[in-house]
Amino acid sequence: MTQTKKSSTGLKFSKDFLWGASVSTHQVEGGNHNQWTVWELETAKQRASEAQSNYSHLDCWEEIKHQASLPSNYVSGVASDHYNRYKNDLEYVKKLNFTALRSGIEWSRIEPEEGIFDKQALEHYTEYFNDLKKAGITPILTLWHWTFPEWFAKKGGFLKRSNVKYYLRYVKYVMDNFGVKIDFFITVNEPTTYAAMSYYESRWPPQKKSIISTIRVLHNLARAHNRAYKIIKKTYPKSQIGLAHSCTYFYAGDSSLISRISVWSAHRFGNEYFINLVKRYQDYFGLNYYFANRMIGTRAHNQKKKKNDLGWSLEPDKLRPFLSVLYKKYKLPILITESGVADSVDKYRKWWIAQSIKAIDGAQKDGVPMLGYIHWSLLDNFEWAEGFWPRFGLIEVDYKTQKRTVRPSAKWYGQVIEKIRGS
Repeated sequence: MTQTKKSSTGLKFSKDFLWGASVSTHQVEGGNHNQWTVWELETAKQRASEAQSNYSHLDCWEEIKHQASLPSNYVSGVASDHYNRYKNDLEYVKKLNFTALRSGIEWSRIEPEEGIFDKQALEHYTEYFNDLKKAGITPILTLWHWTFPEWFAKKGGFLKRSNVKYYLRYVKYVMDNFGVKIDFFITVNEPTTYAAMSYYESRWPPQKKSIISTIRVLHNLARAHNRAYKIIKKTYPKSQIGLAHSCTYFYAGDSSLISRISVWSAHRFGNEYFINLVKRYQDYFGLNYYFANRMIGTRAHNQKKKKNDLGWSLEPDKLRPFLSVLYKKYKLPILITESGVADSVDKYRKWWIAQSIKAIDGAQKDGVPMLGYIHWSLLDNFEWAEGFWPRFGLIEVDYKTQKRTVRPSAKWYGQVIEKIRGS
């Protein structure tokens, strides 16, 4: 990292600190065909009928109930049409003074049929990431963000260890044919979230409920990451490779022994279990931060003074101590690969970003090497099982017209980046 410089804001960040936002292929591109789109069509009517029981407890229920009760809410369709409109979206990235964008390659586009690769799709992504670099934006490339070809799903997906080779074949094809030099790679996104939601909580496809299957998937994803790391390093020896790991900061709400044991156990199994499977194959720690849980006894008792539209308790200030905990354990520089708020009226987003930047600045003062802050997300997008009603975007998307509107919090974020960077 280059030498840090104190800006007019009083914050110290290096010139190569990455400031930006994130998108994921399935959530914004539109027009995809993968295991998730198949599931959407199969379950949309059912999920629409269950909307009241699932979401009526939320403070925003009156505002979202119409949309959440429509089957169309749960079908990604054209989404934010980012596949076709990315050049226009890139103009917003530049205007907001971002220096980085996390985006991805959609496996189901690259290999729509087993063993048959679509050169035209890869050319699209080559142009996409080249355009980012030409604009002076550092790409952070995600190779897998929960979706895969339907043929892979029919083989059992990541539940079967023997299927890992298909993911690695896809990675190798990209590395052998992708005409862009990438500095930062993410092999897999939130493996623990995917395994839990798909194979334990039964909320995502393939909607299984088995602790054994959950553990098996975690280990197969770890194997996939470790081997993909070697493939990427062979092609791009100087690239920085990691994964995006969703971690929750657990802290004791009282001084009791049982609360402290609960914190230790939750952190050990919720955060560290997977990372310990891949720790030899990471150049940086990619952290997706949304949650903190205050443990009293054996359960979380969050005060929820501030909540986002999904009902999640908002505690961005806990990021500072959490970063120190993770660095002390793994001794890796940390990149915030996601962090954001579902906030349709833009009530808390500016505050969340401000508190997060303050926490990162504090962590750096504590000796934690930080690579960047990548906010989730650039655009409003298709939020998986919840569909379109949660709004995480710095940029609002009117899904009927595809009109983009930069939210006030995004304008403020861009101005802060400009001040910090001293431009």
